[in-house]
Amino acid sequence: MDGIARRRALGLALASALMLGPAACGSPSEPSGVGKDGVVTISVNDMPPKTQPVDRKIFEQDVKAFEKAHPKIKIEPHEGQMDPKTFAAKLAGGQLEDVYYVYFTDPAGLIQRRQGADITPYLKDVPYLKDIRPEFQDVFKGQDGKIYGLPNGQYSLGLVYNRALFERAGLDPDKPPTTWDEVRAAAKKISALGDGTVGYADYSKNNEGGWHLTSWIYSMGGDVAVRDGDRWKAAFDDTAGRDALQMLHDMRWTDGSMGTRQLLQIADVQKMMGSGKLGMYMAGPDNVPTIVKQFEREYDDYGVAAMPGSATLGGGNGFMFNPKASPEKIEAGVRWVQWKYLNPDRTAFNDKRIGDQDVPIGLPLDRLYTDEVQNKVDRIHAKYANVPQKNFAPFMARNGELDQKVEPPNAQQIYAVLDGVMQSVLTKKDADLDQLLGDAAKKVDSLLATVK
Repeated sequence: MDGIARRRALGLALASALMLGPAACGSPSEPSGVGKDGVVTISVNDMPPKTQPVDRKIFEQDVKAFEKAHPKIKIEPHEGQMDPKTFAAKLAGGQLEDVYYVYFTDPAGLIQRRQGADITPYLKDVPYLKDIRPEFQDVFKGQDGKIYGLPNGQYSLGLVYNRALFERAGLDPDKPPTTWDEVRAAAKKISALGDGTVGYADYSKNNEGGWHLTSWIYSMGGDVAVRDGDRWKAAFDDTAGRDALQMLHDMRWTDGSMGTRQLLQIADVQKMMGSGKLGMYMAGPDNVPTIVKQFEREYDDYGVAAMPGSATLGGGNGFMFNPKASPEKIEAGVRWVQWKYLNPDRTAFNDKRIGDQDVPIGLPLDRLYTDEVQNKVDRIHAKYANVPQKNFAPFMARNGELDQKVEPPNAQQIYAVLDGVMQSVLTKKDADLDQLLGDAAKKVDSLLATVK
């Protein structure tokens, strides 16, 4: 389950603070032309639809600026991203773009099936490549050690919380929980306010429960799946998995701090938070604009903390390259992705151009870079921010210290299995936690049997 997919509803402008400038320093030399006029034409997707006019306008402006700065490259933009249902047919029929958008769950399979081009030879002089956090670049690395794509967006799960409820419950909204024991204690105090107030809520339907249980397990120091030689196997039937389920069970049944209504999904929990009746839930910072917009709230109402524990689940998106594209097209495509998405030098320009478009600036999104570069980007965002920075300071202070883990292989199928585990724990007081984990592990092992 990918948070970036949900954030698309907010539009490209939310992520545009990391778009690149018309003259990025250190760009590789111009590729040789493939047309009679020496111009390389590349097709790219990720152009926003006309129903997102602000985002569409920004994209079109960037295409023109890029082409002006690179007169030997012409961009042919297409709407949308990769659709797994049509991908293979588009590739076989010659309809796949030269540069195509993927989620972090896609590259491993695409690389294994040789459906992405090796771009390693074209990366030598790419600016800022060394500044991308290794765990995000490694998503696009094959077992052969070669690179098959570039990341351009990233999210990490944390805790979204209601600052007013924290104050009413005698909690410091500037010092949210950093451990699950602290989450449990805070949730009890918030629930004690009464009048239908819920301390903590979580998902358990439509694969969203399994997605969140994965992050729970990561935060407890565990894994959902690990490589064992040349195969993958389930890894959550252990102490971390039991600790996660025990905490959920105790908050739900011993404390009563999760309320009585269960089998929730993201829209339900966002509505609870928007109504002012929920203290905390697991989510990324991208959830806050959704709540503010849909329920006519204020950014001052909410804070975001990093995930309690030692690790968090992160996801994201990036770009891969058509394996049938010529070397000239691949080189031009790498330059396009780098120029538009992977150079912090244009951060201030983008913040200023979206500042009057009712787009939040200063949310801790797309934290792709290592400390020195990320700190530079953060300082620029803070300068142009139109949302309260102190509300997100707890997230920014700890998120970089956490182990950022990506989704397991066959993530959606695994999440469907783990949905059942979440549902049992949250709806059955006498649920057998050991049996739930053991039975789920056997099912997940079967799902992972074909993954290499």
